[in-house]
Amino acid sequence: MRKTPAISCYLVALAFISLFLVSEVRAQNADSVRMSIPVTAGEYWWVGIINHGNMMPLTQGYQADLHANLYGNQAQPLLLSSKGKVVWSATPFSIRYNSNSILLVKASGNFISEKPGNSLREAYRYASANFFPPVGTAPDTALFFNPQYNTWIELLYDQNQHDILKYAKAIIDNGFPPGVIMIDDNWQEDYGTWKFRPGKFSDPSAMIDMLHRWGFKVMVWVCPFVSPDSETFRKLQANDLLLKEKDGYPKIVKWWNGSSAVLDFTDTAAVSWFNGELQYLVKSNKIDGFKFDAGDPEYYVDVLGNRTIDPNEHAELFAKIGLSYPLNEYRATWKMGGQPLAQRLRDKGHSWSELQLLIPNILLQGIMGYPFTCPDMIGGGEMGSFVNMKNINQDLIVRSAQCHALMPMMQFSVAPWRILDKAHLDAVKQAIVIRSKYIDTIKELRLQAAVTGEPIVRMMDYEFPHQGFEKINDQFMLGNNILVAPLVQSGNTRRVVLPKGKWMDAIHGKTISGPRTIEINVALDELPVFIKK
Repeated sequence: MRKTPAISCYLVALAFISLFLVSEVRAQNADSVRMSIPVTAGEYWWVGIINHGNMMPLTQGYQADLHANLYGNQAQPLLLSSKGKVVWSATPFSIRYNSNSILLVKASGNFISEKPGNSLREAYRYASANFFPPVGTAPDTALFFNPQYNTWIELLYDQNQHDILKYAKAIIDNGFPPGVIMIDDNWQEDYGTWKFRPGKFSDPSAMIDMLHRWGFKVMVWVCPFVSPDSETFRKLQANDLLLKEKDGYPKIVKWWNGSSAVLDFTDTAAVSWFNGELQYLVKSNKIDGFKFDAGDPEYYVDVLGNRTIDPNEHAELFAKIGLSYPLNEYRATWKMGGQPLAQRLRDKGHSWSELQLLIPNILLQGIMGYPFTCPDMIGGGEMGSFVNMKNINQDLIVRSAQCHALMPMMQFSVAPWRILDKAHLDAVKQAIVIRSKYIDTIKELRLQAAVTGEPIVRMMDYEFPHQGFEKINDQFMLGNNILVAPLVQSGNTRRVVLPKGKWMDAIHGKTISGPRTIEINVALDELPVFIKK
């Protein structure tokens, strides 16, 4: 039978689509959209669920659902492949890897699939430019240059003026450089009442002036919640600035610190009120910035606001508030790639297994549009980790500090001088010295990331595609020519994979030719670094 021109055009179009090895079909029920992605031999995929970085590249059996769930960290509705493929969705989806295909399902809308190149880097650069282009600015330089210090582990819920000053003074007295100090949860009168608690802070402005004189910048912890038995709650309710239940009463959500009402950031008046509270702290107490916590989409399920949006969009609105404050930090954000926000990994426990999550998770942040990253707190930020001092592993603290040292940011919380002997404390200080040697590189990469969107720390496969490095998740590239291989397990030996070329061992000064895998011994105060010549 002779083909008509229309049929020929159809067959050509069908063949063209098949080149992408991606298909999109409507599910049988009209309220969902499905996409099946065949996975070819030697192809690897990453999805934008930062807390699952250690599970990637994806393997058969993986499944997750981004609807009202960021898994406690940042997320991006994006998939990238080692062969240059990109899949983007403007809305949340579920993902399941079965046999040799990846199935994506969401309620409505379209998936966008492209193949702009043949490598992970080409896929990421296309996604960055088209779906979350960098805006040209970065978070405050103070977050990058010197270590950060968070009062959480030392003070927990007993944040108070005397002990904060004591902690800051000890930083300097023990030979650590001043940097950003973050005053964590429970400094405030109540959730939503963002004033220093009088019984704990006799003169907060004098405290902050002192911290400034010592060389610190000061951030305080805030969240989108409002205590329901407070005067603030009653005022906000009267002005209709809180999210509501279907019956019209304020929505009360359960979170890790109790039950609270939630600000309605779909209402510009609520955004203005919250910003007004933050600006009052900036002007009256000279606060430099804010640690924005909570905001996870699971707190926005079945709520009524000024306008109807999905839970993930509520999280996005909370994240956008931080754009007005160059000194910021977020743990949970949705679709904020390319923006000048400091993105911290979620709290990790004090264990080798948790330390091993830092590199893969922070590398995933980089290819999902979040280059301005902080790898949690040194030694772990989980609140129960340092209650029993018998459980402290001093080697682990040192190796954690070294893992942070050449990442975009490093953050202390537990006081190293309190828990370490002299040898281990000196090794932690040496990690800061090592960072200082490469700080100009970190500064330059920070500026480049703001313009190009490229990660500051990068996967091996990102810089050296198609050389079998897709699964390497315990070493990373700082920029394009500095290979960093922290020790993230007990003992003092590790393997390092060196790509093709000549590499200078920064510890011993010798040159090694790659490609080659080497076994090295790592002294307590050493961080293996190899520079491409």
